[in-house]
Amino acid sequence: MRDELKARGFSCQVTVPRTRSALSIRQISDAGFEDVHLRTWPELVEDSLRSDVVVCALAGPMTQRLSIDLSEATGPGAPGPVLVSGWVGVIIEKITAGYLDRAGTDVVAVNSAHDLAYFRRTAGTLGLSDGNLLLSGLPFLSSDPAPERTGEIQRVLFADQPTVPGSRVERLYVYRRLIDYAREHPDRLVILKPRHRPGEDTFHRMAHHPADLLKGDELPANFLIDYTPIGIQLPHVDLLLTMSSTACLEAIDNGCRVALVLDLGVHERYGNHVFLDSGLLRTFDEIKKDEIGSPDPAWLDGYFGDRTQPAKRAIVDRVEELLESGDRPSHQIWGTPYFRSAVEMVRAKDAIGTSRISPAWARRMRARGPVLGTVAQGAHLLLPPVIIRPIRWVLRRVSSR
Repeated sequence: MRDELKARGFSCQVTVPRTRSALSIRQISDAGFEDVHLRTWPELVEDSLRSDVVVCALAGPMTQRLSIDLSEATGPGAPGPVLVSGWVGVIIEKITAGYLDRAGTDVVAVNSAHDLAYFRRTAGTLGLSDGNLLLSGLPFLSSDPAPERTGEIQRVLFADQPTVPGSRVERLYVYRRLIDYAREHPDRLVILKPRHRPGEDTFHRMAHHPADLLKGDELPANFLIDYTPIGIQLPHVDLLLTMSSTACLEAIDNGCRVALVLDLGVHERYGNHVFLDSGLLRTFDEIKKDEIGSPDPAWLDGYFGDRTQPAKRAIVDRVEELLESGDRPSHQIWGTPYFRSAVEMVRAKDAIGTSRISPAWARRMRARGPVLGTVAQGAHLLLPPVIIRPIRWVLRRVSSR
């Protein structure tokens, strides 16, 4: 989005709210950013009011909070900035809540025709205008996926996810089945690609990193853990494996064969329920025998159909239309009973939150006493996990002695 806006003459600034963040310098650099500005929340709102366009690369609740604050800070008759929101991947949870968190923005970039139909039904039920919904497609997908490769499978990539599966036992099971696959096919290179390195985090916190779980295991020579970004690896990959990562669509776009691991069953907590119609769910036993499916055409059309240009171009086209016309679809949402009730709820939570200790703070005080509990709460809010984790490890070692 930033690159497309810059290409059209916009001056862009990347700002993040000054809250607890776990992104490392390397992660920020890998994402293509160097100059990132930290702002308090009031400063971020002020920055937004002075801007023509605000791309909300935020989690749903924070996007809703920004639209609420801007709805109250925008002067009467003033259009305010064009607010853009969307999702960075396939929506595997909170599809209704996620849409409603973003409903107060001017452009809601929708990933698939399936999602668009659902959001329109939701908007109609709640008396919300759907004029801000834009079927842009996922930002990294083309409108014309490459033909599926048919040659021998020589390079296999497993796209890991931070929280799927969530438990240590399940993650270890999946990793060891992948290792078994590598032993079964010694002529193939099998790559496990974690989302991030140990000690780093994303929006979703990873509790059991493969580098830790597999430490001490005897690994075959054709199995490796590699942190090279998936976008760089996919042109050289013959088969992509994953539980429910959006990387499966990126792989299809690149002509890779894809199998979604079915060994743990189908469940909302795995996110693979949204892929039931894909035709790609397979057990490791089937995968080992190369019983790989092809994407169902109707399912695939939901993500790649009805698109004539890249997502970023479609979104910025819409942004420029709104800037030229002065129209702000968000204002139609802001005046609805549903949105006004959300504003009242947020303000009520603000009032309650300023008058009492948070539950997390109270738990730490009960566990460590008032002084150490307050210090621990302050560290939790102010320090990133890459610093907190070593401190916790040292404290556990000291207390165990």
